Amino acid sequence: MQVLAIDRVMEGVTDKVLLPHMPAELAATVNLYLKEKIRTFYFRKDRPGVVFILETENLDEAKEILSTLPLVKERL
Repeated sequence: MQVLAIDRVMEGVTDKVLLPHMPAELAATVNLYLKEKIRTFYFRKDRPGVVFILETENLDEAKEILSTLPLVKERL
């Protein structure tokens, strides 16, 4: 099953808050891509951000995969 995941930065979170987490976020994204959990990802043109297409057995697995990302863990 393919799942489309569109990011959304929490209200009030600035680039200054996000920037320190980006190296870990990128590493986690590449790791999930190499494990074939993230099938592909696109960078947004309308605003900073990313869109993932996940390859999962079901929606719960997609949620679990996304919960491992540093920005999600930090609720950013």
